Amino acid sequence: MRTVHSITSALAALAVSTASAVALTFASAPPAAALENGLARTPQMGFNNWNATHCDADFNEDMVKNIADLFVSSGLKDAGYQYVNLDDCWAEQNRDANGDYVPNHTRFPHGIKTLADYVHSKGLKFGLYTSAGTLTCAQTMPGSLGHEQQDAKLWASWGVDYLKYDNCNNQGVDAVKRYTAMRDALAATGRPILFSMCEWGENKPWTWAKDVGNSWRTTGDIFDNYPSMLSIVHQNMPLAPYAGPGHWNDPDMLEVGNGGMTDTEYRSHFSLWSVMAAPLLIGTDLRKASAETMKILTNREVIAVDQDPLGVQGTPISTEGGRNVFVKPLKNGDRAVALFNESDGPQRISTTAKAAGLPAASGYTVRDLWAHTTRETAGTLAATVPAHGTVLLRVAADRKWKKYPPAVDVGVGLPIAYPGALPIVQPGTPTTVTTTVTNAGGRKAHKVRTGLTAPDGWAVRAASPASTRKLGTDQAFTTSWTVTPPQDASGSHDLTATTTYKEGSTTTTVQVTAMKLTTPPSGTTYLSDLPWVRTTNGWGPVEKDTSNGEAAAGDGHPITINGAVYKKGLGAHALSTIEYYAAKKCTSVASDVGVDDEKSQNGSVTFEIWGDGKKVADSGLLTTADPAAHLTADVTGATMVRLIVTDGGNGNDSDHADWADARITCT
Repeated sequence: MRTVHSITSALAALAVSTASAVALTFASAPPAAALENGLARTPQMGFNNWNATHCDADFNEDMVKNIADLFVSSGLKDAGYQYVNLDDCWAEQNRDANGDYVPNHTRFPHGIKTLADYVHSKGLKFGLYTSAGTLTCAQTMPGSLGHEQQDAKLWASWGVDYLKYDNCNNQGVDAVKRYTAMRDALAATGRPILFSMCEWGENKPWTWAKDVGNSWRTTGDIFDNYPSMLSIVHQNMPLAPYAGPGHWNDPDMLEVGNGGMTDTEYRSHFSLWSVMAAPLLIGTDLRKASAETMKILTNREVIAVDQDPLGVQGTPISTEGGRNVFVKPLKNGDRAVALFNESDGPQRISTTAKAAGLPAASGYTVRDLWAHTTRETAGTLAATVPAHGTVLLRVAADRKWKKYPPAVDVGVGLPIAYPGALPIVQPGTPTTVTTTVTNAGGRKAHKVRTGLTAPDGWAVRAASPASTRKLGTDQAFTTSWTVTPPQDASGSHDLTATTTYKEGSTTTTVQVTAMKLTTPPSGTTYLSDLPWVRTTNGWGPVEKDTSNGEAAAGDGHPITINGAVYKKGLGAHALSTIEYYAAKKCTSVASDVGVDDEKSQNGSVTFEIWGDGKKVADSGLLTTADPAAHLTADVTGATMVRLIVTDGGNGNDSDHADWADARITCT
């Protein structure tokens, strides 16, 4: 959590005086001993209020007690969740006459110890938050820089079991010194207190913090949207060698249930955090959680992957075309295999038991941890995965594999402009859709039959045979269907293919978008004057003719790059995609690109232009210090043109990306 607000004069004075004391403290600090607190032998599981409430009035004593109650009544405690943690804003702005923290009188009128006692009475553990600086990130309460021993002793007397230690207002003091000082202070209390370092990955804590904290943040803050989650996955996945029992890479708290992503994306979020052996800290208000949210959070088979005692973080073995395969070795010799489709359309993703690191065998069992089904395979691990979805498998070389049905999957082929593209159908226009059934089992599948269903009002007709008597290992059969959406169809809709066979059944649901595509006009046109097909954006919506303001539509400013102001353009924020229909009638796209001047530091992005599935222009890395770069691209023959902004590989903090004077030329 790294929210920035204005600082009152009283707090500013406190920061200056404390910073002076801090410099003296660290000047004489002796080297510290290694961390051996016996905690977090598997990644910590619990709750933190920040993603759901921030510093809202809802964050109070009653809420925290309700969460503790729900841990017990909803089955979260039985599923492994232990910690009920408070984030920023739990204390008053000033310390008392003794220099101690004072619990916020409005939020916590009975004090923190009483609240911790209540949480403990439920068989749970209790956590607090502060910053390794002079003020916390919301700047509503003092930090612990220079007060480490005093604060740790106070927290231990309250019964605190967990400390989240942020990085704001750190006065430029070396990160290793700041976090090591708190580690030693916690150890000196004699109370086991899990130490969660929230350093944002700024000083590569994975290279030095194994002996300092039980976990360390590897990225900036997560936000409740798919681009943010995806960016964090890309940053955290390569860090597997640094994680293990007692010391974990932390890609930030869970957003599951907060409403900014689909349930499919939330299942991916939960699956990938589990494969990455990440701390699982619920970030939604459980008092308002839907049944589907609770179903995701309490999936014990997925949790078991995260909590596997071997303590190995999963790694990618394949990432081509957004078709990601991540593998996590498990203590009993099994492998957890995540088939993650980061693209915008359904894709078939496959690998093998051998590639996943399993020994040669005559057959394998494959457990689908979301469908809760077990099948057998001769070695192929495959599924048609919906856009932004994840199929999470647990695979074993099992001598009893023959007792299970063969692993049969059904894929749905949709009209797309390029692999991984958003599938689009025109209202009122017949479209050819295919279903392909594949048998990966070591035995034949018999009496195989497939059906395809669409929303009410859509016409679906089989244009070729939909059944076959039998299907051998690695054999497939395809059925063509004519699907016609009604004239008034719009938005996203489900198509569901269901295959039954004598030994079992399988179902795949994919989404199609009904949309009337408009051919662009001849000549050169500003892209901000044309309708886009779709957009994704890291923070807030893409803006037309202003910069990105990160929140509500229309909150941007005049597009400005290195002092140059532009009246026309598109304001984005990494990770971002803006897609236009070119209808194979356009020849070129041109734009001045750069990081908007409203961000004076940290911003670093790349701008890419794609024609269908081919990248045709790349700006290279641009930062807040760089002038605008002029980018041109030949898009001749492309059906779709995409403007893509990446986060430069270091997270998307301050990545305000301007496509200034962006224009397209068509014939």
